[in-house]
Amino acid sequence: MSSERLASLYMVNLDCADPRAMAGFYSALLGWEMPYCEDEYSMVSDGTTSIGFGRIDGYTPPRWPDDEHAKQYHLDLRVSDVAMAEVASMKLGATVPEFQPGGDRWRVMLDPEGRPFCLLPDAAGS
Repeated sequence: MSSERLASLYMVNLDCADPRAMAGFYSALLGWEMPYCEDEYSMVSDGTTSIGFGRIDGYTPPRWPDDEHAKQYHLDLRVSDVAMAEVASMKLGATVPEFQPGGDRWRVMLDPEGRPFCLLPDAAGS
């Protein structure tokens, strides 16, 4: 296969119950702008890549862990200090589930609606 890129990731869109709240959480967590913020759909962006949040009536967040259903996706976020990022995430409304498959290497967190995301140390991080 050619080394030429066929496509580049522009945006990931996530279903949710409250797009404004989810965009606010991820904007604060990632330090990204919110170029669009409405009740039905909101977005955060670093100017290159974006995450969109679309409201779905009756939205039910995934369970973590869930042995009955396959995990659909999660976001892996690089941080310079996992412990500091965990505390900061919790101040923004995230929670820490009991099940932590990475031990001390990374931290699974749940956003305010219950979606998992992971805090991973960057190359220079803890």
